[in-house]
Amino acid sequence: MKCVLYCVFLLWITLHICVCASPQGIPLAVVKLWASAFGGEIKSIAAKYSGSQLLQKKYKEFEQSVRVEEIDGIKLVKRLAKEMEQMFHKKAEAIKRLVEAAEEAHLNHEEDPDLQYEYFNAVLINERDEEGKSVELGGEFILQPNEHFNNLSVNLSLSVVQVPTNMYNRDSAIMNGVYWSEALNTVFVDNFNRDPSLIWQYFGSAKGFFRQYPGIKWTPDEHGVLEFDCRNRKWYIQAATSPKDVVILVDVSGSMKGLRLTIARQTVSSILDTLGDDDFFNIIAYNEELHYVEPCLNGTLVQADITNKNHFRQRLEKLFAKRIGMLDLALTEAFELLSNFNQTGRGSVCSQAIMLVTDGAVETYDAVFATYNWPDRKVRVFPYLIGRESAFADNLKWMACANKGYFTQISTLADVQENVMEYLHVLSRPKVIDREHDMVWTEAYADNTRPQAQKLEDAQGPVLMTTVAMPVFSTKNETRNKGILLGVVGTDVPVSEILKAIPKYKLGIHGYAFAITNNGYILTHPDLQPLYEEGKKRRRSSYSSVDLSEVEWEDTEDELRNAMVNRQTGSFSMKVKKTVDKGKRVLVLHNDYYYTDIKGTPFSLGVALSRGHGKYSFRGNISVEEGLHDLEHPDVVLADEWTYCNTEEHPEHPFLSQIDAIKLYFNGEPHLKCDMDLVQEVLFDAVVTAPLEAYWTSLALNKSENSDKGVEIAYLGTRTGLSRINLFVMPDQLTNQDFLTAEDKELVFSADHFPLWYKRAAEQVPGTFIYSLSFNQASENKSVVYASGTIPLLDERESPIAAAVGIQMKLEFFQRKFWTASRQDISCYLIDNNGFIIVAEDLSLTGVFFGKAEGAVMGKLVSMGSFKRVNLYDYQAICRVYAHTSDTAHTLLHPYFALFAALRWILTELVIFLLEFNLYSWTSDLTVTAQRGGRTLLVPCDTEYPAFVSERTIKETVGNIDCESCVKSFVIQQIPSSNLFMVVIDNTCDCSELGPVTMDPVEIMYIESLKCERLKFQKDRRRPDTCHPFHHEENSMECGGSESVTPSLTASVLLLLIVHLFPR
Repeated sequence: MKCVLYCVFLLWITLHICVCASPQGIPLAVVKLWASAFGGEIKSIAAKYSGSQLLQKKYKEFEQSVRVEEIDGIKLVKRLAKEMEQMFHKKAEAIKRLVEAAEEAHLNHEEDPDLQYEYFNAVLINERDEEGKSVELGGEFILQPNEHFNNLSVNLSLSVVQVPTNMYNRDSAIMNGVYWSEALNTVFVDNFNRDPSLIWQYFGSAKGFFRQYPGIKWTPDEHGVLEFDCRNRKWYIQAATSPKDVVILVDVSGSMKGLRLTIARQTVSSILDTLGDDDFFNIIAYNEELHYVEPCLNGTLVQADITNKNHFRQRLEKLFAKRIGMLDLALTEAFELLSNFNQTGRGSVCSQAIMLVTDGAVETYDAVFATYNWPDRKVRVFPYLIGRESAFADNLKWMACANKGYFTQISTLADVQENVMEYLHVLSRPKVIDREHDMVWTEAYADNTRPQAQKLEDAQGPVLMTTVAMPVFSTKNETRNKGILLGVVGTDVPVSEILKAIPKYKLGIHGYAFAITNNGYILTHPDLQPLYEEGKKRRRSSYSSVDLSEVEWEDTEDELRNAMVNRQTGSFSMKVKKTVDKGKRVLVLHNDYYYTDIKGTPFSLGVALSRGHGKYSFRGNISVEEGLHDLEHPDVVLADEWTYCNTEEHPEHPFLSQIDAIKLYFNGEPHLKCDMDLVQEVLFDAVVTAPLEAYWTSLALNKSENSDKGVEIAYLGTRTGLSRINLFVMPDQLTNQDFLTAEDKELVFSADHFPLWYKRAAEQVPGTFIYSLSFNQASENKSVVYASGTIPLLDERESPIAAAVGIQMKLEFFQRKFWTASRQDISCYLIDNNGFIIVAEDLSLTGVFFGKAEGAVMGKLVSMGSFKRVNLYDYQAICRVYAHTSDTAHTLLHPYFALFAALRWILTELVIFLLEFNLYSWTSDLTVTAQRGGRTLLVPCDTEYPAFVSERTIKETVGNIDCESCVKSFVIQQIPSSNLFMVVIDNTCDCSELGPVTMDPVEIMYIESLKCERLKFQKDRRRPDTCHPFHHEENSMECGGSESVTPSLTASVLLLLIVHLFPR
């Protein structure tokens, strides 16, 4: 310590002379001397309290009994794919049992139009009336919290039935469907007993009701509305229909003004809701001329992903009604567009349909159909008659019947959703007649419309899942040619369960596994960002259609992506830039990728291994008895999200800790399955690291009260997810109590990554330490510094890393080691290898990027090569834009709120004529009012932003910066055995005119022509394996009619009651 004080005093004297009198600026030799002394002391503290030298010695003692292996990437990915295949197969078998039970129950059921049956309604269970009695369809329904279902209150013996708000709970069709589907309860329970890892199982009926197991209570929103309708969920639509190419024709002639155009917009929006990633579409508006809603996409179709559908929805608001309609031109264009696009082979190459949204057709246009669609009738036509007038209903129904379609009339906004759904049942007919129970798997999504998802989203953000689903058919002979779809059964598979099948210890520190769909969209990837922060965690609108190329963006030719989409098995290599620490730091790595398909699913699996230490693993040899003894030490923690033993396959095991499960396994428990490779290795690590417990205890007892009281925690982690933690202060005295807890997931072992401190230390030279601040610290009195280093197994350059160790110390303590004197004419900083300030005289600069504080110096360091600027891209970014629209326009496209608005207006005006011609003006006035105010919206965007990395080969630099009227000099010197640099700057020269160097992201602005090309461009995709476009036995005369368009008196009364009881 005396040496350090002496050196600092010498530096103070020298700087006083040199900075003021020497034209050569700040003396490098003195700075180097100071840096060396400071580096030696902090390394001594880090090595002493982390126990790094002891742990290195212990691994050396076991070196002869350790076997190092190079990882065979192809073999590894095939093994993981096989394990996933088995896991998915168990879910699929559960679904098949539900299909068989449902079809058998329906076959034995005779429809009874007068059936009255008491069932457990998901909304009404446990509800009481004013007299304290159970309400009708309610009744007492036992609910108990269950850990497997995220501690939600459920009933594991029974299911519940949810009926959409716009449907009658006792409708005859619903009563019959609920009655026969009660048979599924025993299968639900049996499935869960066979596979306790199952979560939600359900049956979505074509009649609209939804049976869910386990039973759970549903709660309407503040308006008394349940938006959920199982028939417009992706899993339902994918299972019920085949992929399709769709052209939507929208009449914008003068007769469509007012409410009719509003209904037409909502109809088109609802049609878009029914399209998925395997479908393709375009929208053409017509009057005397044809108007592609997106002019850029004239003559083609685009994939129905979320981004494209949202883009078209925005364009719909720009439609205006005028002039006369020329339907023959529109039909001709639609047929030619479908024919030409089909020949390219880029679409679904399966079903084709024309959706016609109009308020009338003066003829049947036989000539057009004869030219383009007869006799094969490969393009189905679905007319939607908008408005109450029925004068043209016969012409439109004839078009539907003559072209294997379906006709419906939509009089009000309340009719939209139910009538749009009808076309799905028509498209499902060929599949039903063929008896093809195609199993489908959805992309990753979060269904926050169901109660369990809503509750979890409030607590922890959306839970991503994939759903496996299968259609249920009527097998009655008398209905065969009608092709009656009864519904769809499904079960959810959380992405977190998929991650459990991936042993992180096999992938190394920077390695990871990922999976994509047949469309190239990510099912799971550590760089997928489904959430963004804005007050609370929220879903990104396009989170479910993030392409692999948007996270592995260095693969500019899409070689990796395309090979995986095409279900190939192989390998690929490239240099990558991986961000860590919430995107503020970057690691430059060389990754080797290995990939193969997951059979029985549309998914492909990939594994990334980083070169160097990431390509090697090792096996230790230790006795079970010795390992179990050391595993039970109180300072040992195992990675919470890693699966050492599967505790979910037996009802008595879910509450076991992983350590208890390992002990039980070795005691002969027959129902436990454990990963023996991982268990053997974690026992080895427990034995090797055990001496640190006594070492840390000894340090704590003999710790100097004066010199080292700023060191608070010592910790270590091994490649098997084992951690040991020792506190040198009482828990309530810790400066940062969240460290190494689940409060900051980036700092602990998780299902898809090693801790941040472990990953960063792995890229340092062995024997050195990496120092950093946490970006979670809100103020300096809460700030701490982490020092971490790795323990290589061998002395060789590409040795596997056995463990990482570190300490947490107070920032104040660390600063005291740095400061003993200061001057007004110089500024001193301690920065890390990514340019973030660790120590500065101005405490408010702690954790700030150096370029923000000293832009001129940072710019010079980059130009001199001391730091490298690394350009990064975020294709999942969220940007703020100023919008000139309000919620009003969007609310009108919401079926329930639009319905409420329309019905309230009806009650006020009472006159249909005024309704059809003035409601649009009313809503437009509201929109105009809101436009004047405007607001800021968060929208998806692409951004570019920089990160900075020090050049390892440059240890010291002296520089001068020419400013307006002076020359600013500076010295930068690396602190030995660390990732830190000391920067000493002459602050008598003002260079503020050069401006700061920031890391702020900049939105990538695409020129219009490039925007158009991006919309048109379609990446490689693999079509689903099955297709059922039509069937020769199909009864095409089941094509709809106007009798269904008049709402029942009961429905009308219910809707009016909703408006009065639940006003907006």
